[in-house]
Amino acid sequence: QLQLAESGGGSVQAGDSLTLSCAASTDNPTYYLTAWFRQSPGKEREFVAGITGYGRRPRIADSVKGRFTISRDNSKKITYLQMNALEPEDTAVYFCASKVDYGGTIPTSGYLYWGQGTQVTVAS
Repeated sequence: QLQLAESGGGSVQAGDSLTLSCAASTDNPTYYLTAWFRQSPGKEREFVAGITGYGRRPRIADSVKGRFTISRDNSKKITYLQMNALEPEDTAVYFCASKVDYGGTIPTSGYLYWGQGTQVTVAS
């Protein structure tokens, strides 16, 4: 069973940057596509960004496009979410999730494996 562990969350000021990491316990990282989601209190979980197993065709949600980027280093089995120009509205618990990469468009739902989440708090 694939296990995921997020790190890098914290409390920052508006306009700051933060990089989240998602470490995967697998010998075949290219086999899985990975995505980041976030959830704020009282809101549904929201897709933020996703990337294929080989680090291609990143998909970024419109709400963060131009500020967030996703990348991965398969030699380290880590997927990153670089977050720039953070806003108070970005405050949420951020989760990484994975599923087998069958190719095609990166989905925004249907992920099988999930991490425990890491809190990001942005003060105004």
